[in-house]
Amino acid sequence: MNIVSFGGGTNSSAMIFGMYEQKTPIDLILFADTGGEREHTYRHIDAMNIWLAEHGLPAITIVEKMDKDGNRLTLEDDCLKTGNLPAIAYGFKTCSLKHKVEPQDKFCNNYQTCIDTWAKGERVNKYIGYDAGEEHRKFNALLHKEDDKKFNKIFPLIDWQWYREDCENKILEHGLQLPGKSSCFFCPSMKKKEIKELYRNEPDLFQRAIAIEKNAMPNLTSVKGLGRSYSWKKYIDWEKDGGNKQVGMCPFYDDVDTPCDCYDGYTD
Repeated sequence: MNIVSFGGGTNSSAMIFGMYEQKTPIDLILFADTGGEREHTYRHIDAMNIWLAEHGLPAITIVEKMDKDGNRLTLEDDCLKTGNLPAIAYGFKTCSLKHKVEPQDKFCNNYQTCIDTWAKGERVNKYIGYDAGEEHRKFNALLHKEDDKKFNKIFPLIDWQWYREDCENKILEHGLQLPGKSSCFFCPSMKKKEIKELYRNEPDLFQRAIAIEKNAMPNLTSVKGLGRSYSWKKYIDWEKDGGNKQVGMCPFYDDVDTPCDCYDGYTD
């Protein structure tokens, strides 16, 4: 059985197109929705579903994190209830494990075809969209659950030597627009130019992100806000004021952005 771990972004989309071209069967496509994706990601999922239907492939199955009472628990709700920022702000990767990996694993644990595959002593193939420039992420994914008896993790983009540009070209070749970055609108790994774009283009989402930051402030010590070493709100206030506020200068220059290294549940 072949499962695609779909993140709603460039790499996993290109991986699906490549698997189709190489006639690799796709039995299930899973997308774990944290509840915090940007609108362009949800639009891309709709566009992908149209393409999948036209090419005889299964639609994307959306899975979500549930609390112990069976109610949906978004990452945003989780942060607000606990008074914390997303775990990546503190240097941990549990937010992705909890809201991306676990919902997919739970779905598979109750999916009959997976159950039948495991009953035969076989492993389910999980296709993960890391491109050829992300060998380090492949290593980390294989290190996680190194003795995994349920899933055989496959990284076709690396095997094909497809880099990011190759993935973008493949999406355009199949008639779809580039999906844009797939991440939560309050992700601490967002670069400062992305924070400014969120503030300008999606002010409602920006305010929801600031609400998470403000709610967590009483519990923060070494972490200063959603920017880890700085507060998103103070950064935008500083930008609006022409950069004149003395709020700690070095975090506000684009050349010191911390690259995204969040563990996304094998998706992009």
